[in-house]
Amino acid sequence: MAAMIQDEPKHRLIAPNALHHYTVNTADLPLSCPMPGMMLWNSHPRVYLAIEPTGWAKCSYCGAEYTLNRNALGPADIKSQTD
Repeated sequence: MAAMIQDEPKHRLIAPNALHHYTVNTADLPLSCPMPGMMLWNSHPRVYLAIEPTGWAKCSYCGAEYTLNRNALGPADIKSQTD
């Protein structure tokens, strides 16, 4: 597996827990906080959140809330939500 080069724009990781609310899609399941694509070194341990039953979940570590968009195709663009 190739190493991730963070200097390239397509490989830049976003700050974890930058927002208090994220909208995610079914392609993002299983849902974890912090999500893939977020830096882990300055965040809490990765935990998996059961969002499927209700469409909403809250991280017990950081308080980030997640809403599931069941109609969207592909993964959510979390980076655009934090910019």
